[in-house]
Order: sequence, then structure tokens, then C-alpha cells
Amino acid sequence: MKILFVGTGYVGLVSGACFAEMGVPVTCIDVDEQKIENLKKGIIPIYEPGLDVIVEKNTQAGRLQFSTSLKDCLDDVQVIFSAVGTPPDEDGSADLQYVLEVARTIGKYMNDYKLIVTKSTVPVGTAALVRQTIQEELDKRKLNIEFDVASNPEFLKEGDAINDFMRPDRVVVGVESKKAQEIMTALYRPFLINNFRVIFMDIASAEMTKYAANAMLATRISFMNEVANLCEKVNANINMVRQGIGSDTRIGNKFLYAGVGYGGSCFPKDIKALIQIGEKEGQRMTILQAVENVNERQKTVLFEKLKNYYKGDLKGKTIALWGLSFKPETDDMREAPSLVLIDKLLEAGCKIQAYDPVAMEEAKRRLGDKITYANDIYDAVNEADALLLLTEWKEFRMPSWSIIYKVMKKTLIFDGRNIFDIEAVKKNGFEYFGIGL
Repeated sequence: MKILFVGTGYVGLVSGACFAEMGVPVTCIDVDEQKIENLKKGIIPIYEPGLDVIVEKNTQAGRLQFSTSLKDCLDDVQVIFSAVGTPPDEDGSADLQYVLEVARTIGKYMNDYKLIVTKSTVPVGTAALVRQTIQEELDKRKLNIEFDVASNPEFLKEGDAINDFMRPDRVVVGVESKKAQEIMTALYRPFLINNFRVIFMDIASAEMTKYAANAMLATRISFMNEVANLCEKVNANINMVRQGIGSDTRIGNKFLYAGVGYGGSCFPKDIKALIQIGEKEGQRMTILQAVENVNERQKTVLFEKLKNYYKGDLKGKTIALWGLSFKPETDDMREAPSLVLIDKLLEAGCKIQAYDPVAMEEAKRRLGDKITYANDIYDAVNEADALLLLTEWKEFRMPSWSIIYKVMKKTLIFDGRNIFDIEAVKKNGFEYFGIGL
């Protein structure tokens, strides 16, 4: 069975490469000619641990190919995954122009049965629009060709996407025909031989499941951040609270860490889209609006702590930042808390010295020469008036505090992820401030 992935962004490239790794002939398609040429040469457009290895391996084996023409690749292909972008419009709704353009192209050039699977995160009802768009093109050609549509939302964690795809805890598939279900069963069976965890449902429920899952996780993050802020007011410790509630099996211990807010390509976009869907349907999403508001405030929490410490006078202060990406093991800075903090610091007249293990090039692309880019963690803190940690990269967890003590102007630490050993930090002469401690 040959399959196509349209869109070589995070979802399309990871998914296509993983299917190829399981022996499926895959062609990944993108309109960006330079990106496709780079992929043919083994140049990966995103940072994801292990992705370069399986792309190179399967490209050399001939199982993974790349093209810029969907039209030329439709023959002899049974399944087409649409993994193009759905960027937010000004009102927060998902922009479906690329999804529908893929559908139009398929309708214009398909000559036999196809299963069109939406992999992008899309609002409920999108599959129906895809079906309608394809059918309109077939009607123009006066052809009666059978086809199916399906929804197969992705649940990949950036930084661990290969493992997530190869060993998923569940696969959600929305279908409306037995034939489509049989095809999707055949595609996913090799990944789930010992425990077939594909959950089949109607398409609308599958489309909603993706949004609901991300909304629940984002809600847990904002909830814990709000509790953490209250902990500081009443002299409680959010780490102790987390252990106490996380041991309740009804709650569990995942996504209960306080910090400086969530970012990335999924949570912010999907929360906004779900709020907008609710408004369109006359259903006010009160909880999610609060989740979004709490998260936006949380991105400024370290700035407020720093400003309060210096009694509002930050002009001329040199601030070291550790971490720029929105989470570890990725160079993704979309909606990253670091961007909000940097804007606040620059507006206050600070000089910024920043370091991130993999996001430096992305930071330069976004920020240019607004900040100074350090060579390593120690270069970043040289002559700094404060160190602010934003991303919990492993290499930040056990630095040489004695070296840092010698080179910092003011031995002051704001830990935005609560990763440092507080006693060790204070023992080495630092003032320490965390989140909810």
C-alpha cells in the first residue's frame, strides 16, 4: 500500500518517516521547493531527536521519497494524509485554505478510489467540507469515482515524537465507511501488534477529540500555575501540593508542574480555535477563556518578580536567560514564554544575554540583534545582574555554581521551572526565587 503525506511540517514529516520505517512506501509532498530539495539531501527543516536518522535511512532504502507535485503522485496511491498547516485567523479560528486546496487538487486529478485522511488539527465539520470540495471537482469532470474521507488527529509530543508515533498509547480514527476502517486498521496494525489500541469513532468526534485533549492538558497547566501563585501568598509549596494531589489516582501526576506558561504550535492555537468554535455555536467556553488568560499572565511572572526585586528600576541591568524554546528537545519558539519575557525586558531597558542548546538559530531569525547570543551557559551569566531560567533543558540542571558565582555581577536566580536544588543554590551564595515556593 502506497501512501502520500501532503505537508512536510512537523506532523507530516514525522508521520511519513515513521510509516516508511515500518515498510510502507511513502511520498511526502510540499509546495516549498527549497524544503523538498533539502530533504532529498538529508537536510531536516526541524529539530526532533532521531528524525534525521530515520529520514536518511528510509530515503536511501527508497521507501521515503519527496516531491512538490501532488498531481503527479496520485496514481497508484490509495491513502492521502493531509498534514498541511491550519494557522489561526485574526479571530483565532483555524484557517482551512490549505486543507481545502489539497482537497481541490485531489478532486481535479484523482482517477480511482482514494481515502483522504485529515491529519491536521481542524474544527469539527472539516471532513465534510473536504468531501464536498472533492465531490465538486469530480462533478465538474463529470466523473463518478468512489472515495472516502477520515480524520486521524495526531498526538505527538515535540521532543519525543518518534517514540510517540512508533509506540502510541492510542490512535484515534474517525471514519464513515467499513472500507475506510479496514484500510486504517491495516496501516496501523504493524505499530500495535501486541495491543491494538486504535479507537474508531465517527469523524466529528475524532475532530473534537484532538481539541479536547489539548484543552485538558492546557487546563491542568494553567490550573497549577494559578495554584502556584496562590501558594506564594499563603507560604505553601507548590511542589509539595503537586505530590499530594498527583498521588490521587483520579488526578494522576502528569502535567502538574508549575512554570512560566505553555507555548508551542498546538496548545495556544487549539485553545483559541476551540473558544472560537464555541462562540460560533453560541456556546461560551468559559473555562478555556480563563485557561488562556492565566497562561498569558504567567508568561510575565518572572519579569514581575525581577521588577519587584529591583523596585521597578531595571534600566541598564544585564539579564541572563537560559532557554528560549517553549520546551526542551525542540527548537520551536512559537508562542514561547521567552518571547514575551524578552519584549518586557527590552522595554524596561535591560540588556539580554541568552543561551539555548538548539534554538539559537531560530532565536536569531525571530529576534535579530535585539539580544546577545551566548556561547554556553557560563558565557550567558557573565557580568549578569540576574539569571532567569525558562526552559528545563537537562544540561541546565547541575551547573557549576562556583563558576557562576564568580562571574555574575549579582548572584540572583529566578527559576521559572523549579528545576534547581534550592539548598545547593543557596549554599553557594545565591538568592533564589522559584514558582509557587
